[in-house]
Amino acid sequence: MQSQVTNGMGSFISYNNKRVLVTGCFSGMGEATARLLLSLGAEVHGLDYKDCALPLASFISVDLRNPAAIDAAVSQLKGPFDALFNCAGVPSTFAPTDVFKVNYLGPRRLTNLLLPHIKNGGAIACIASTAGFGWLQRLPVLKDLMKTTSFEGGLEWCETHLAPRIDAYTLSKEAIILWTLQSSSTLIKRGIRMNCILPGPTETPFMAQQTTITPGAVIDVFTQPINRRSRPEEQAAALVFLNSDAASYINGVALPVDGGFMGGITSGELDLANLLKAAS
Repeated sequence: MQSQVTNGMGSFISYNNKRVLVTGCFSGMGEATARLLLSLGAEVHGLDYKDCALPLASFISVDLRNPAAIDAAVSQLKGPFDALFNCAGVPSTFAPTDVFKVNYLGPRRLTNLLLPHIKNGGAIACIASTAGFGWLQRLPVLKDLMKTTSFEGGLEWCETHLAPRIDAYTLSKEAIILWTLQSSSTLIKRGIRMNCILPGPTETPFMAQQTTITPGAVIDVFTQPINRRSRPEEQAAALVFLNSDAASYINGVALPVDGGFMGGITSGELDLANLLKAAS
C-alpha cells in the first residue's frame, strides 16, 4: 500500500522501496527534504557536519570542506541509491573559500564518487539559489571553472577568482546551475537525471546567519512579488518532486522556487536596481 501523507502530494508521489541520500539533513531545506522523504516511504540515508535527529536508515558525519572526509564517507555508503539530494550549504558568514568548498566543490566531488552507486532511472537534485540568477552573464568565467576536474584544481581556480572581484556565495550558486545543466546532458545517457532548484529567501537557520551581515530589507527584495519568505517545506517539495518518478522526463532544469522573483525580473515587471535602492 502506498504511503498516505498529509503534505498535499497524496499518492501522486511515492518513494516506497526507494533508497535515497540527503546531504545537509541536520536543518533547513535538507532536514525538511529528509523528513518529507520519510513520510513518502523512502529509506533515507543522511550526510551532514552536525548530527541529524530524524529516524534515518544511516547517518555519516562529513565535512564537505575536506576531500579526504568526503572520500571516507562515500566508502562507508552501501549502494545502490535511487536518488541523491545535494542540500548542504553555508552562507556568506563563512570564509569565502569555505563557502565555495561546501556549496560547490564538495557536492561535486561527492556526486562524482557516488555516480557508480546511482541506479539507472535514478536522479540527482541540487540546491542553487536565486542569488545565481545572473549566471549567463558570467558564462565564460564559469565554463573555465567547469574545466577543473579535481577538488584541488577547483579550489586553486577559486582562490584566483574570488572577492573582491566575485562574491563566493554568488559564484558557488552560479557554478551549481551550470554544473547541473552540463552534467544532465551526459548523465541522462546513463539513465540518470539531474536538476536543481533556485530558492528564494527561506526561513532557515542558514537565513538567520545571513541576516547578520545582510539587512533583512535587502533580503526581502528577493521575496517580491509574493512578498513573503519561503518555508523550507516548500523548497523540499520541489526537490522531492524533481527526483521522483513523476518527473521522469524532467532533466537539465534550473527551477526557480521563488514566488515569482525571477519571472518578474525576466519580464521587466520587477526593477531590481530600484528595489535594492529603496531597501538600502
